[in-house]
Amino acid sequence: MAKKEKKLKKKKDKKEGYFKQVRKEMKQVVFPNKKTILKYTLATIIMVALMILFFEAISLILSWIKGMF
Repeated sequence: MAKKEKKLKKKKDKKEGYFKQVRKEMKQVVFPNKKTILKYTLATIIMVALMILFFEAISLILSWIKGMF
């Protein structure tokens, strides 16, 4: 019985140690502020819009070429 209790205690200690490490790491995380989030959001939207325009242009060009033959 003592071995089983030691194993359970060891598992519990490992879990507690893991969560302590997670808490410690989360304290080091620096979350972005509103200005940074807005900047990256706008950059993403602009990039997606440019990609849409690029692929639409390719699609139109290929459709035009296909229509010629």
